[in-house]
Amino acid sequence: MPLATPAGYRALDEATLAAYLETVPTIAGRLGGAAADWRVAEVGDGNLNLVFLVEGPNDGVCVKQALPYVRLVGDGWPLPLERAWFEHEATQIQARHAAERLPAILHYDPQLYLIAMERLAPHIIMRRGMIAGTVYPAFVDHMVEYTANALYFTSDLALRAGEKKRLVAQFAGNTELCKITEDLIFTDPYRIAELNRWTSPELDDVALAIRGDDGLKRAVSLLKLKFLSRGEALLHGDLHTGSIMVTATDTKVIDPEFAFFGPMGFDVGKLIGNLLLSYFSQAGHEQEAGERDDYRAWITATIERFWNGFERRFIELWLANRTGDAFPADLFENADTEGSDAGRRSLGQAQHIFMRELFEDCLGYAGCSMIRRILGLAHNIDMEWIEDQGRRAACERRTLGLAVDLVKQARQIPSIEAVTAKAAALQAAA
Repeated sequence: MPLATPAGYRALDEATLAAYLETVPTIAGRLGGAAADWRVAEVGDGNLNLVFLVEGPNDGVCVKQALPYVRLVGDGWPLPLERAWFEHEATQIQARHAAERLPAILHYDPQLYLIAMERLAPHIIMRRGMIAGTVYPAFVDHMVEYTANALYFTSDLALRAGEKKRLVAQFAGNTELCKITEDLIFTDPYRIAELNRWTSPELDDVALAIRGDDGLKRAVSLLKLKFLSRGEALLHGDLHTGSIMVTATDTKVIDPEFAFFGPMGFDVGKLIGNLLLSYFSQAGHEQEAGERDDYRAWITATIERFWNGFERRFIELWLANRTGDAFPADLFENADTEGSDAGRRSLGQAQHIFMRELFEDCLGYAGCSMIRRILGLAHNIDMEWIEDQGRRAACERRTLGLAVDLVKQARQIPSIEAVTAKAAALQAAA
């Protein structure tokens, strides 16, 4: 049964949304004209919520409303409406550090669990653009800015312990969304689960092998433990190419309803995993073999530039904003010149250790994200839109080959370039 809804809550539709927005002066003024002049379309193609685009004579807005269940499954899977509040709060917090990478929030209704935000145009969902083979030149720099700033400034490296703990408590209640991640990414693909699905019978053997791989399950379980227990920074929680809207010159991150305090490598790794999944899917969208070689090269260069840029920017922020209770400055900088040099060297060594562990986490979470999109619930259209089942399965098999390697061998992988080289080798062997 769906969750009981609070008094006053109702799910809006194309017929009732305009009348509601007419009662919100900031939105009505932005749209211009009267409600009868507005065009309303429900466009949500995600798994959870209602999403409307509203166009008026002057401007447009995007409206997102939570439903009391998982839209993909139906009311047999209840889900708390409060996820809209977590999305609103996360957006407000991250906007302090990366406002240009987020849509502006225009209105929040706590009774309807509804968020109205700026209409992003001519932006499209990045995943759809990548299926079409579109290059986005500004994407890397923008996502380096977003991830490094959003993660660093909500961590103990930048925050005093009391403030960090207050924020952790604020997001600790987002348990049901975290539970979705815990089950669908870290548990279900490795066991018999009702909602699992894959391209069958072509991938039956690899699905069976993954369910029987004790070393893989052990590595995944350690990553899950970190996800459960390490509140390193405020995460977006679902950062992939379906949660990013782009043009050639702009990038916006949307849908942080899974936000909570967790391991930094999860956000970074999930994005890299989805880029790798797109890389392997390109062969299924080609009309002739090899015609997307240049685009595949752009994806691998993007992955390399993203991780290397993130690492560089994160260290820059660490050196310039040592305001948190972790690694206090007076432990690593002494008054005398010799001591100061030694302190800086010591801090540099600590930063190297920290970033190496973050990189290994990133690779593991990337692999887990790739596996769940092929063997679990909620697949990506990158693969699903490949009509020929045999071609799709071949792309997915190569994806799974790399994904398992990333999870099990993260400690032995020396660099992001080694990851893209592995991807290229698997593709070349096809």
